[in-house]
Amino acid sequence: MDAIFKALNDPARRALLDSLRETDGQTLTQLEEQLDMTRFGVMKHLRVLEDARLVTTRKVGRFKHHYLNPLPLQDMTDRWVRPFLQGQVRALSSLKHRLETSMKPDLVMSTLINCSHDALWDALTKGELIGAYHFACASVTGDYAKPGDRVEYNFDAGGVMLSNRVISIEPKTRIEMDFHPSWGGDETPSRCIYIVEPQQSGMKLTVEHYGIPESQTGFNDGWMRFLAGLKTYMETGKSHRFHTEPAQ
Repeated sequence: MDAIFKALNDPARRALLDSLRETDGQTLTQLEEQLDMTRFGVMKHLRVLEDARLVTTRKVGRFKHHYLNPLPLQDMTDRWVRPFLQGQVRALSSLKHRLETSMKPDLVMSTLINCSHDALWDALTKGELIGAYHFACASVTGDYAKPGDRVEYNFDAGGVMLSNRVISIEPKTRIEMDFHPSWGGDETPSRCIYIVEPQQSGMKLTVEHYGIPESQTGFNDGWMRFLAGLKTYMETGKSHRFHTEPAQ
């Protein structure tokens, strides 16, 4: 928490977060153009934001792209603000790009989870466990085990919300999959990746999403709820689904 408060206690760093909220995935050069300071100064501010996990990065070719990571702020909200807001959460802006292998991700989110490597991998790959924490689908059929495997997420009220087909899998390390939504009219597929990394204490999980069509929205909010439910389930052993409906 100290790192988060330190990171937010500077107008330049808040300006960088606002810029990434408006346009995620910017390079250092793009961000530098928006602030009246040297390139080195912008780099120092970005390093503080990365240390606080408010910004996560991905390098594509020669360029390093920066993404707003809202999960630490969500953790802080859950701790102090959520009880007074009765479970309301803020929707985050989603980004719009076409799917290309060489393209930078449209969305990157990461979280740290206090759990074992095996437990996290099982929770990500076994349908019966995914249903315990997914925000909209208690019924999930299929497992992520090998290329070609198909997993379906079923709405509580019936019908398929989305389906994933495994493109490639590196056991306990990485899963790449097609993402086929069945809500909102446009069912154009995109592509997402789970990256699992052991830490000195606990695990780090990163989600990358590529090729989100312009007509599809809500991915930031959906991934935030998915990761929040997973983190809660892994650290408490209790199922808690962060539904999209506001509390009554």
